[in-house]
Amino acid sequence: MMSQKTTEKDEKKRIIVFDTTLRDGEQSPGNSMNIEEKVRIAKQLEKLNVDVIEAGFPIASEGDFEAVRRIAASIKGPQIAGLCRANPKDIDCAWDALKPAGERARIHTFIATSDIHMEYKLQMEPEKVLATAIAAVKRAASYTSNVEFSCEDATRTRLPFLAQVVEAVIDAGATTVNIPDTVGYTIPFEYFNIIKYLKDNVPNIDKAVISVHCHNDLGLAVANSIAAIQAGAEQVECTINGIGERAGNCSLEELVMTLRTRQDILPFFTKVATQQITPASRLLSTVTGIMVQPNKAVVGANAFAHESGIHQHGMMMDSSTYEIMTPESVGLGASVIVLGKHSGRHAFKKRLIDLGYELDDEALDKAFKKFKALADAKKEIFDEDIDAMMAEQVLRLNDRYQLDHITVTCGTFQSATATVQMQVDGVTVRTAELGDGPVDAASKAIKKLTRSKCKLLNMNIGSITSGTDAQGEVTVKIANGDNRAITGRGSSTDIIEAAAKALINALNCQAAVNREKIVMMNTSGEGE
Repeated sequence: MMSQKTTEKDEKKRIIVFDTTLRDGEQSPGNSMNIEEKVRIAKQLEKLNVDVIEAGFPIASEGDFEAVRRIAASIKGPQIAGLCRANPKDIDCAWDALKPAGERARIHTFIATSDIHMEYKLQMEPEKVLATAIAAVKRAASYTSNVEFSCEDATRTRLPFLAQVVEAVIDAGATTVNIPDTVGYTIPFEYFNIIKYLKDNVPNIDKAVISVHCHNDLGLAVANSIAAIQAGAEQVECTINGIGERAGNCSLEELVMTLRTRQDILPFFTKVATQQITPASRLLSTVTGIMVQPNKAVVGANAFAHESGIHQHGMMMDSSTYEIMTPESVGLGASVIVLGKHSGRHAFKKRLIDLGYELDDEALDKAFKKFKALADAKKEIFDEDIDAMMAEQVLRLNDRYQLDHITVTCGTFQSATATVQMQVDGVTVRTAELGDGPVDAASKAIKKLTRSKCKLLNMNIGSITSGTDAQGEVTVKIANGDNRAITGRGSSTDIIEAAAKALINALNCQAAVNREKIVMMNTSGEGE
């Protein structure tokens, strides 16, 4: 019975936040990250104070293995998980990558349990699936006591069989059992009932943490996760900005701020440092080149913007009239102008630290020179300008292709001509090409110099900040012969230069992917 001296927080239930941005999030098209980028995101997740970081799928590629190993060795707070299919080779590989994390290492293994997956994907009978699950958990448990098992496509699984699998894997040593809505199929009351069924029908359910992992195909990932928590789930698997396969995953920021904002009816809390939410969101967008939509909850550009006269009047009287949380609570400061051309090195360094960048003296010198050049080109430097500059000119190491300069001439009565000079594997190359417009001419010149046959799939042009001297930001998607979509991002006060940088960034990302020698997996290896 609960003591009368129990605090309000003790009366609430802590929800474990399992972040899978670096695994499920990274699997989605356009979100691929290299090793250094994954480590940077992991360090921000450490600041965010998530409980578990799923660092990757170690057997998927040499790069993924190394990323998991590096994160396991360098991150000290959260547990580090690695995903693996329910087979010995995957499990052994995952443990090899996770070993540096020691007691904080978690092996996360899975197999599908729905009839449709067992028949068409696995081509296995239920008895074989059950035996495989048990064997996988026992092998994982021989390495660590921290084992998570996922019943892939759980929400389309027959409930008696789902309960049978859950009971068996807990007996085999699973300390966390995940009930994923793999294809975003369920709705809240149904998901509530699935979790409640397991709570009522699995005798040893109290020996494991029940986890949920929801996809957003019907736009219900956050709502489903909350329904599962209300039914007794204790862990939620989610991603920054809700990125993930297809329509994405449960959004970490939306889940956490819902629990924080509605404590009147949701007696739950997390350990997440919410002031780190906006920095995490911006860092992920900077790394992937994929911006969140303006009306995105919590972290969108319009989340705390008010244009309607009625709303503005209410805000001036009392902000709670139209804001259910404060911008400061998610790390969005009131002041965005930080630096200018007269700012010194120390002020610049402090602002970098505030934005989450940790640079050695050599990198800081390079960044400061780039900052001064940018400050000469525009009057005011915003946080977003610094993020773009750092991502594009400071943190991109060992790029195969680098832009020296570009000159474009165009007009109403003449074809556009682009002259481009680049470094290709350290060698200076130069060419000029005609095009239907300045971007087309620049693109042709760059593809000629890099000998690329890529196809431009998509190009988006926007402004990083406001004002006539704002940096333009261009995001492109390209595909080569394998039709794998690669995203590139570039920024400049000159929009044509920004487009050229975006294309070159995409080509560099493509080169990095090729270097990592991705090991192709069969269709059963994509995770839940």
